[in-house]
Amino acid sequence: MNLIFRTTSIVVAILCMGLDWFSSGPASKLDQYWAAMDNSSEQIIDHQLWQQTLDDYLVEDSSGVNLVDYEGLKDSPEELDQYIQYMSSIDPRKLNRNEQMSFWINLYNALTVQLIANNYPVESIRELGDGLFSSGPWDDELIRINDRDLTLNDIEHRILRPIFDDYRIHFAVNCASIGCPNLAAEAFNADNLNALLDQGARSFLRHERGVSLEADELRLSSLFKWYRDDFGDSEADMLKTLGKYLKPEQQSVLRSFKGDIEYEYDWLLNDLG
Repeated sequence: MNLIFRTTSIVVAILCMGLDWFSSGPASKLDQYWAAMDNSSEQIIDHQLWQQTLDDYLVEDSSGVNLVDYEGLKDSPEELDQYIQYMSSIDPRKLNRNEQMSFWINLYNALTVQLIANNYPVESIRELGDGLFSSGPWDDELIRINDRDLTLNDIEHRILRPIFDDYRIHFAVNCASIGCPNLAAEAFNADNLNALLDQGARSFLRHERGVSLEADELRLSSLFKWYRDDFGDSEADMLKTLGKYLKPEQQSVLRSFKGDIEYEYDWLLNDLG
C-alpha cells in the first residue's frame, strides 16, 4: 500500500509540474552560444520553399484563424522537408539581426508544421511529445544545427526571446492551435520582419481569442498570463502594451477597465480538416 501511495504521489507531482507550465510559461534564459550575430553580413536566406508550403497548405479562414491542410501536407511533404534540411545547414550566428530573427521564426513554425504533418491525424499538439508524462513536444530534439540539437523551447525561450527582447515574437511563433496567434501566410525575411510582427499582433489582439472586451468583462488569451512579464512590469503595463494594437473604441474601454481578467486558450489543432 505504501509503495502504491508513493508511486501515485510521484505521478501526481509530475502531472502538476506539467500543469504549472501552463500557468507560467518557460523562462527566457539565453543560450550564450547562439547570441553572436554579424550586423555587417549581407547574406540572405532563401525562404522560398517555406513560402511555397504556406501558399499550398495555409488557408486564411473567414473565422480569422489561419488553418493548415495537414492531411494534404502529410501526403506531399517534400518541399517542407527540403526547406528544413536547408535551414539545418546554415550558421545563423553569421547573419545580421533581422535575417537571424527571421531565420529562427520561420524555422520554429516550419518545424511545428512538419511535426504535426508527420504525426497526423491528431486533435491537439499536446498529444505529442517523447516523455512519458509529456504535455507536448516542445522539449523534443527536432533539428541539429552546428552539431547542436535544438528543441522548440530552445528556439523560443533560449534564443528568440532573450536575444531579441521583443514581445511581438509571441505573435509570430505558432503552436498549431486555434488559440495561438496566426501562422503568418508570408514567410518572414529581413525586409518584412517588423511589418509582419505588427500585423501578427494586430490581427490576434483584434480577434476574440486574443482580447474579448466589454465594459465589465475582459477575457484575454492565456498567452498573456504565461508570459505577462514580456508585456510589461505590471498588469497595467501589460494592458497598455496590448491596447496599442486595439481599435480606438476598445482602447477607451480597456483604459477604464477595473475588473478581474479571465484567461482562456484553445488547444484544438488549427486543422483545415
